[in-house]
Amino acid sequence: MGTHLSRTVAEGVAFMQIIDGKPTDALSGARIDVASPSDGKVFASIPASGEADVDRAVRSARKAFDEGPWGRMPAVERGRCLTRLFQLVESHGTELAALESRDTGKPIRQGRADITATMRYYEFYGGAGDKIHGDTIPFLPGYTALTLREPHGVVAGIIPWNYPLQILARVLGAALAMGNTLVAKPAEDASLSAIRIAELCLEAGIPEGVVNVVTGYGREAGAALSAHPGVDYVTFTGSPLTGTAIQQAAAINNRGVTMELGGKSPQIVFADADIEAAVPVLVNAIIQNGGQTCSAGSRVLVERPVYEQVAAALAERFSALVAGPHDADLDLGALINPKQRDRVAGMIAAAEEAGVSVLARGSVAKDAPAGGWYQAPVLFGSVDPVATIAQEEVFGPVLALSPFDGEEDAIRIANGTEFGLVAGVWTKDGARQHRVAKRVRAGQVFVNGYGAGGGVELPFGGFKKSGHGREKGFEALYDMSATKTIVFNHG
Repeated sequence: MGTHLSRTVAEGVAFMQIIDGKPTDALSGARIDVASPSDGKVFASIPASGEADVDRAVRSARKAFDEGPWGRMPAVERGRCLTRLFQLVESHGTELAALESRDTGKPIRQGRADITATMRYYEFYGGAGDKIHGDTIPFLPGYTALTLREPHGVVAGIIPWNYPLQILARVLGAALAMGNTLVAKPAEDASLSAIRIAELCLEAGIPEGVVNVVTGYGREAGAALSAHPGVDYVTFTGSPLTGTAIQQAAAINNRGVTMELGGKSPQIVFADADIEAAVPVLVNAIIQNGGQTCSAGSRVLVERPVYEQVAAALAERFSALVAGPHDADLDLGALINPKQRDRVAGMIAAAEEAGVSVLARGSVAKDAPAGGWYQAPVLFGSVDPVATIAQEEVFGPVLALSPFDGEEDAIRIANGTEFGLVAGVWTKDGARQHRVAKRVRAGQVFVNGYGAGGGVELPFGGFKKSGHGREKGFEALYDMSATKTIVFNHG
């Protein structure tokens, strides 16, 4: 296929979306330029698809589900397809990591880490689909009642730009393991790896039409997909504002949704914590992917007796952090686009104007390309928990540090935002570990560590404004299927 030019990320390559197993342009012929965040230069283009293109993709997925071999394929065979996809991702890992890194601006080692996680999704779900069983239910005399788990049908996966490989994998893996077909719409800022995965799906023996990738703007292709009457289930990762619009669109057709909508995740450091072990984790949890991570540990709450010690240790590390181009493989790369860079810079400036203290700043590499979209890391200290910088998701390398007085105060501050995705608890007190973990309102809580979303096996999702439904692990398979009850009256 022509899109295999992605192996070298050749300059000016015109990538094609994949519909019904074929590389396809938008019906309109319109295209979107693809620029590298590291230097701002256009190096490729993708189709700018619209409603008619989405309709083609959904019809293809519907036909593959209703009429093709996929709908009749045993779960174990579907799993073998995903296992072959895992093996193909592994063998093409260098190519995929380079593609992802250039397309998103993240350091190449982060791209490699994303490949490792992506492989694990396909490996896990390759062995999981035939492990989901129904139940028999005690019922009236003369009756036998049982349940089955059945696929929804056509799943729409709207994929964000921060971890396109990983998030596509967690949607695709779970959806296909349960027997669904998929139409994925990656973000227009980061579509290249999704196109490549769709090609590899065909090489893995996944039938044509089972995995379709439609590229385009969210306001056009994304909106058309979430509202399409041929879609049976919608999954989305992104901002609460966009999530609300997608839920409203899906509601027109009374379709179910899984929403992962970001966070303002706290890490709570008690006075008895192993501070030497905690500090590097606290730093990595906010600078990973330039802070463009839904589960980023963007707030650190420190018990007052050790506040100055932790603040000094964090400031020392922040001062040494350097942002630069993806292939320089520094502490962090560029932000995804100029709009995001300006948004993060604006929130930093607003916090400073409001009098929030800056404890430390990192830097941008002196030889970083002038056209790149860089933001040096910033550490704010003694932040009022109700300050904007402590309440709103920045989605950049910005950490808010706040002191607290005792366990009750820590829980109050931790739960004092509209979000509830992930939390970290640092303490050697075993009883406190359990108390705080249970009382913090978050979908995942890590004790004496921070998984920034955790492993593939761990259910992931939020409370409050962070969304609903669960991805990862076996919980995702339940979201990607529906329970059917069958009752036999046999006398």
